[in-house]
Amino acid sequence: MKILRLLTVCLLVGATVEVKAQFGPQKDMDSKYATELIQPGTVAPDFKMLTLEGKKFQFSKWAKGKTVVLDFWASWCPDCRKDAPEVMRMYQEFKQKGIEFLGISMDTDVEAWKQAIVKFGITYPQVSELKKFKDTDISKAYGVKWIPSMVVVGPDGKVVLSTVLTYKVDKYLKELTSTKQRGAEERVSIDGDHGRLQAIIQKPELTQGQQCPMVVFCHGFGGTKDGPLFELICDTLQQHGIASIRFDFNGHGESEGEFKDMTVPNEIEDAKKVVEYVRDLRYVSGLAIVGHSQGGVVAAMTAGQLSEELGEPAFKAVALMAPAAVLRDDAIRGNTMGKMYDPFDPGEYVELWGGMKLGGEYIRTAFSLPIYETAAKYQGKALIVHGNADRVVPYTYGEGFHKIWPGSEYVLQEYFDHGFSQDIYRTTDIVSQFLMKVLK
Repeated sequence: MKILRLLTVCLLVGATVEVKAQFGPQKDMDSKYATELIQPGTVAPDFKMLTLEGKKFQFSKWAKGKTVVLDFWASWCPDCRKDAPEVMRMYQEFKQKGIEFLGISMDTDVEAWKQAIVKFGITYPQVSELKKFKDTDISKAYGVKWIPSMVVVGPDGKVVLSTVLTYKVDKYLKELTSTKQRGAEERVSIDGDHGRLQAIIQKPELTQGQQCPMVVFCHGFGGTKDGPLFELICDTLQQHGIASIRFDFNGHGESEGEFKDMTVPNEIEDAKKVVEYVRDLRYVSGLAIVGHSQGGVVAAMTAGQLSEELGEPAFKAVALMAPAAVLRDDAIRGNTMGKMYDPFDPGEYVELWGGMKLGGEYIRTAFSLPIYETAAKYQGKALIVHGNADRVVPYTYGEGFHKIWPGSEYVLQEYFDHGFSQDIYRTTDIVSQFLMKVLK
């Protein structure tokens, strides 16, 4: 018995550490492949090379006073070819904000270099020594031992970022160039399943009688309506003529109710009441719903239930971010967020971290929750975004929604965790662009 108890404790501690680790610093590819890359604060070494057209190019003259992204790549490099579309997307986005990109090719074959540039539609300047990777002066000067690698040089000529991961460059440039400001907000209170729900509405300026679409946002387990994941999307939508409402579920944030009384079914009822509220607003022309983590399950099931009632898709669009359909399997295993319990007799509640009490009714209802079966009753436009490094909700659960919604879009973000902390801006841009495409 002592051995069994010890094993149980070890499993519990291990699972808890893993959950918490999702939201802390993580080792990534840089820890293996960028150890010798030139470090931030270092003056970027000058260099001279030839362009694709055979013209002489000097970096210091061209880059003076600019923020420049150096993209080390080669046509023969599989990872470079995989990253090329993302690098081009960044170039097209940030060139309008004064950021320059320079491709530094490790090719020796000019024709192969040219063909790759044409294939990927690369339009930023390109230079090369036309030598083997390890023989190039540039790789020695910048400590490039792996490609693709990227180095960002500031206007003062010093390195500000060096990495083998494109998302880090995207995040840095987004923070460097972001000028977004929070628009006008309206706070409202809505009757929910377990008391009053506190919500925030953001809407564009409308003329008399003008209408616009609205998006309902559903947060995750233990979360709130606040925070950058939803706020960044809401701000973008507002600037593009789309309203939004984000609210706290019962027992969360500013809303009434006790956390231990929260269940997925009563969160679905909360979401339905919010949908009913905004449908009655005269300026709302159509609805979409977005959910993260458990909120993704709630959004999907709400869409399914309402669609069945209406006999047609209840929303113009549904977007799920790391949807936590794993919650049913967690309840069956008797392990929620690293806390182990008897799923057949959980008692009144199970105490989680920080004194949070997970109600026994939550576990009992989650045990047999028809997540995919209910969500499948919605067959409208949909997007699922998930990270393949999500250890709270494995990405296969996101794939499950993609399978039941054959026409849905599915974006798997490489190396991204449950909170998309690697580059939250990229994730919110993906969701915003999808919503604007469908709703406008």
